[in-house]
Amino acid sequence: MSYTPNKSIPRLLVVLFSLFACAAGATADAQQSPFPVPAGLEDAVQFWKRIFTRYSSTQVVLFDPLDPGKIYAVMRAPEGEQGQAMVEKERARIVADYDLGDDESRIRSQRGGKEQFLEGLKISGRYMTQMQKIFREAGLPVELAYLPLVESSFNVRARSNAGAVGMWQFMPETGKKFMRVDTAVDERRDPMASTRAAARLLKENYRILGNWPLAITAYNHGTEGMFRGIKTVESDALMDLIRGYQSPVFGFASKNFYAEFLAVVEIATNVDSYFPFLWPHRAVTLQEVAVRLHMPVQAVLKSAALTQRDFFEWNPALPPTTKVIPTGYRMKLPPHKVDAVISAQKRAGAAAPGAKTASAAKAGAERGKSAKTTVKNRGSVTATAKSSTKLVSRGRNRAAGSNS
Repeated sequence: MSYTPNKSIPRLLVVLFSLFACAAGATADAQQSPFPVPAGLEDAVQFWKRIFTRYSSTQVVLFDPLDPGKIYAVMRAPEGEQGQAMVEKERARIVADYDLGDDESRIRSQRGGKEQFLEGLKISGRYMTQMQKIFREAGLPVELAYLPLVESSFNVRARSNAGAVGMWQFMPETGKKFMRVDTAVDERRDPMASTRAAARLLKENYRILGNWPLAITAYNHGTEGMFRGIKTVESDALMDLIRGYQSPVFGFASKNFYAEFLAVVEIATNVDSYFPFLWPHRAVTLQEVAVRLHMPVQAVLKSAALTQRDFFEWNPALPPTTKVIPTGYRMKLPPHKVDAVISAQKRAGAAAPGAKTASAAKAGAERGKSAKTTVKNRGSVTATAKSSTKLVSRGRNRAAGSNS
């Protein structure tokens, strides 16, 4: 018997392969990160990954800021004037060797940040679960919770020379739009309050600008600044802004902000590949207790057997010199200490002069009301007593029966 090959089999295989490829493509798209790497930004992302994971704070990298993949030299130099003099000497050598005399903007120095970044990763363990929950509940990508690695390395008490404060580095004007920021309470230092504020701001940036590269860059540069740049270069592509928008305020930090964010997300979500022996700090679980009346700090410490150091570590929004906790503030406390503080707050409220005056006034009003009722109904006391007895009897019968 002769064998005749079935020509339909190859066609079937082609169809099946096409279906498989389409399905794989659809799965890849579904799993695609919401944070794309724009063409042309790849070298900048790789540069910041090296700064955060390879180079220590004793090393200075001299590179081309317009082409971060081009590293001229890596040298060791201490901080301070001596180190700066060493860097300037090396810079002059590079300018001469690479013939950059007419374009010194093509060389910049950056100190390594491995130790600071590693410490930030450790500290993030205290807050990351709660922070990601905040972003998730806001309908935002949870990777945004890693942005403080760029801003402050999760230092809640960080303060920039420009006046930005906290792990999210809010300026006073912006912070007041989303949080309480005054001399008594500065929620920019509160990890969760500032995270909720950051989520609102980032969500608003995304709504206005339409994509994450611009929305995240706007966190550093502001939405108004982004719109000025878009109008100038006639494009809303981040790389067009980086290459074409020349402004004194849209400098190296703003142009690299999104690349730094992409780098920290890559590191933090693959931490075992970069820091295989990292031990993050234990997660901090705190509950909030609203302060109804001004309450002395010492009363809180005594009632819950807390140390002053622990209390202010859990409540960094309060200045460490605070003597009285202001009304409206929400204290952060370990769950097993909450009941004791609430009880102390109730006792303090009952003992307050205002509370005693109000209680006496209320009692006086009740006595006056009772006297008036007695005078008005002085011939009906017996009838009222009988009526009350009848109502109580009805209530007991109803409780004992089904629906009668």
